[in-house]
Amino acid sequence: MAVTIKDIAKQAGVAHTTVSRALRGSPLIAAGTAERIRQIASELGYYPSAAARSLKTNRSQVLGVIVSHIADPFFSEIIQGIDEVAQQRGYSLFIAAAQHDPERERGIVKIMREHRVDGVIICSTPFSPEQSRQLLSQHISIVVVNNQAAEDYRYSIYHDDAYGSQQITQHLIDLGHRKIAHLGNALSGRTNLERLSGFRVCMQTAGLAIPEGYIFSVPGGDPESGLAGVDHFLALPDRPTAISCFNDMQAIGVIKGLRQAGVGVPGDCSVAGFDNITFSNYTCPPLTTFDQPKRLIGSEAAHLLLSLLDPAAKDTVPPRQRIQALRGRLLQRGSTAPPAFD
Repeated sequence: MAVTIKDIAKQAGVAHTTVSRALRGSPLIAAGTAERIRQIASELGYYPSAAARSLKTNRSQVLGVIVSHIADPFFSEIIQGIDEVAQQRGYSLFIAAAQHDPERERGIVKIMREHRVDGVIICSTPFSPEQSRQLLSQHISIVVVNNQAAEDYRYSIYHDDAYGSQQITQHLIDLGHRKIAHLGNALSGRTNLERLSGFRVCMQTAGLAIPEGYIFSVPGGDPESGLAGVDHFLALPDRPTAISCFNDMQAIGVIKGLRQAGVGVPGDCSVAGFDNITFSNYTCPPLTTFDQPKRLIGSEAAHLLLSLLDPAAKDTVPPRQRIQALRGRLLQRGSTAPPAFD
């Protein structure tokens, strides 16, 4: 049976209101008495009720985090950044995966409203504006991360995806590649468009043509989608010598598909990813990728959301916050090399 304030009061020989004040750090209680009460509480194994505290403060001390897929290691690193900041500030996380499913979105929002989360960070690339309005109608603050409709939100954190894509494409050009293909993710909205834009700009600046079929999008950013992309590129009459993928998960599938088709990586075709997930350094060969600062993005999103929850700081937070400085760096590994032929 859980230990209550009345149990502590009985053992300490004081009123339960005295115990309550002592545990809250009230200056009305003498330091010696407060210390003795805290010691008794510790010995009895007392833990304050989060539900009771929530009723008094109108705060749950819980932040909601909505991602596209929990299994995606990209999101796991962002969540780590969010969690580090949340833990330091005494908050817990309520994590849910939308999986690009409108029904799941509705259920997640309903549960988060019922549990009275204090704020929500949306890492899911597509997310229904209607469900966002449901959260805002309950005065639940929202910060979005790399969202395809981020311009519709007052507070958002971006990574400069166009810059990252340009760095990858330029790396392939510098190696001597002229036949460079781009594999996109049709479900990823703004992020996909920015990475494609970076690819196009870099190719145009270098004076390189993009043949028909060299830009191809698949409905997903997982290895299976990468395999589907390989089938497309290998069917082209003039195959590319390098493929820039939307993310590392796609690139892992691309490497497997090329190997299954007897195409060597990087001997016959170079492959580059994006994000630098943990697995990217353990593929065979290790994957050249763009190291997106995922933990930093998560921590910046958490700091921004917590500032919105602080009454003293909320009015100082500028709307439509876009952190352009969150740029990553190119990591050249074994999956890219000069072309064997042109």
